This record gives sequence, C-alpha cells and structure tokens, in this order.
Amino acid sequence: MSLDEQVLSYPIPSDAALEPPAEWAELRSKCPVAHVTLPSGDQATLLTRYEDVKRVLADPRFTRQLNAPDAARLSAEGDGVFSSEMAQIIPDGGDEHQHWRRLVGKWFTAKRMAALRPSMEQIAERLIDDMVKCGPPCDLKAGLGFPLPVYVICDMLGVPAADRERFSYWSDALLNLTRYSRAEMEAAQGEFFQYMSDHVATKRAEAGDDVLSELIAAGGPEDGGLTDLQILVTGMALLVAGHETTANMIGKMVSMLLADRSRWERLLADPSLIRTAVEEALRLDANSGFGLPRYLRDETEVSGTVLPRGTTVVCSMAAANRDESVFEGAAEMDLRRSPNAHLAFGVGAHSCLGQALARTELQVVLEVLLRRLPSLELAVPVEELERVEGLAVGGLRTVPVRW
Repeated sequence: MSLDEQVLSYPIPSDAALEPPAEWAELRSKCPVAHVTLPSGDQATLLTRYEDVKRVLADPRFTRQLNAPDAARLSAEGDGVFSSEMAQIIPDGGDEHQHWRRLVGKWFTAKRMAALRPSMEQIAERLIDDMVKCGPPCDLKAGLGFPLPVYVICDMLGVPAADRERFSYWSDALLNLTRYSRAEMEAAQGEFFQYMSDHVATKRAEAGDDVLSELIAAGGPEDGGLTDLQILVTGMALLVAGHETTANMIGKMVSMLLADRSRWERLLADPSLIRTAVEEALRLDANSGFGLPRYLRDETEVSGTVLPRGTTVVCSMAAANRDESVFEGAAEMDLRRSPNAHLAFGVGAHSCLGQALARTELQVVLEVLLRRLPSLELAVPVEELERVEGLAVGGLRTVPVRW
C-alpha cells in the first residue's frame, strides 16, 4: 500500500536515535500532505516539505487554537503544554500577540545575550568541574545538558538558586505527553502557578534586574503593559519553552559531533566553526519531538490538497530541514554550511522568541567543552543511544561520555 493510501501513526518511530525515520524522505517526495493518527487516536495532517511547513507556520489562518471543539487531541492524557488553559492567557495572534512579543522580546536581543554570556560560561564551567570530580564515564545530559538551561532561565527570572531543582521537575512534567498522569501534570502546573504567583508578588515589592521586574515596571494594560496573570504565565512559558528543548539539544548536538569524531577534531582545530556547527546540528536534528501543531479555521490548500476547516496540521520542521530541494547534501552534516535557513525555530509571527538564547547557550556549551574536555568521546557505540519516549520536544535518554 502506498503512503498516500495508508494512515501512519505519529510520531513516526525511528530505529536509530540520531537518524530520521525512513518514511520522511518518501513522504516528502510522494505524499507531502499525509494522514496520520496521533497518540490520542485522533486524525491529523502531517506536512514534511520545507516550503509547505514554512508557508503554514507563517500563515495566520493556521492558529494555535488546539482547544477548539473539533481540534485533534494530541494525547489521551491531554495535550500538556500545547493546549492547557495557560497557553490561552498569552495572546495567540494579531496585534496583541505582537505587542506581547515586543515587550518580552527586549530580553532576548543579541545584545542582551552577549551580556549574559559570561554568566553562562561560569555555569558551564562549574557543571563541568562537577562532572570531572565524579570522573568518567558520565551522563553529559544529566551533568550539563539538563541543568544549564534551567539555571540560566532561573537567573533571567530572578529565581533563587535553591529553587532550581523544583523548576526542573515542573518543566519536565509540563512537557511530557505520556510519562506523567493527568493528575501529576495538573499538580505540577498548580504548584508552578502558585510559586510564580508568589514570585511575581515578591518582584512587585522588590524589583531586581530580571525579566519579570522589567515587565512589572512597564505598567499594567492601561500603560501598554501586561496583567499580573500574563506576567506570571510569561515566566512559566519561558521556563517550559527554554529549558527542555535546549537541554535535549545540548545532548543531541554533542552526540552528533562525537558520532563521527572527525567532526569534533575539526572543531578542536578550528573553533571559528562553532557557530555554523551549532546551526547545522539544529538543522540535522532528526529527533526534535512532535513538531508544531496548528488548527485550521478556514478551508485552504497545501501542495494541491484541499484541507477542510477544522483540520489539525502537524508541521514537521525536522523533516523539512532535510528537504533535498532546499539543502544540498541534506542528509550530511556540513560544519561550514552557510547560509543555513533551517526551520528549527519555526518562522513568521510565532518563530521561537528565545532563539538567540538557545543559540548562545549551545555555542557556550560547545566552546567550554572543547576547551575543558578536548578528548571527549561517546562511552557507548552510537547505536546504543536511546530516544526519550513521550516528550513533546524529543531527546536522548542519556548521553554517556568519557574523556
């Protein structure tokens, strides 16, 4: 049976942790608008071609309104971060969304990231010190990948270091589509909400040099600012969006570079390649998780297929990033690839607000690792690396390394 006649289960499994499912290439060439069944049992439409994914993500008719009555449910337990009530508090589109992005985006400029870089380097140095003390072999994800982004986000939100571990748990619970029960997810969300509510109140009484204090200082809606509830949810969103994605990407990036150690050697010989190597790891990531779901308010056409109103579309940026019609040698890792217009951070009005932060963290991790642990290598054959199941953002279970 051809792909356009069958309904695939989604996400599509892959045999190898760092490699894409074989179906991606076939879908791009023969069935770019495919029918899939989600973990909930509901039907959706999967897009895998670069131009289609790029166009849909930039098209305001495709919304994030996944709580519509006829929208597909992503998982039987609920959709976690994608369609919780929290997700509805930040404006979804139009002028209000752009206004929110402008207010919050001031914290994510390249200039701000340059200012944060030294503290990121110190965090990375301290975490690597701890790894070295414990000695090889060591899980790079647990020792460096997982803690670093949450520590950085906590610093940006003005959260005390003592509360970092609680933040790690909340982030994990809110981004998991299968590992936690609905009750556990709701409990985590309730605890997190209460914590952030108290934290915003503290910042209102005593401002610091952090995102929340700046949003409070902008005044309320009557002054062109945000409500307390929006400020609180923005803080929660920054953690959830900025922690697990980058934590997993650190592990995957290092694994890709060590899977063929000549890549690591090239970076040691020429650290000026770090920036393009990070972009290429983002493009080549075959294990980026669910993709971006969108809900269609009006009938429209994609690649010659008419999609009726009420369709839930899943945009696979990872499949699109391997589109041979856009990237020469798309399946190869080219550490010098430039330009590299990958879609790892989305595109258009909803492109990832924190992409400058993620890029800076990935670059810093690579710089510090190359300097501190030049002899780094995988402690297991690449075939033994395992994917995390059930996480909305995709990742490796562990990244065992030695040096």
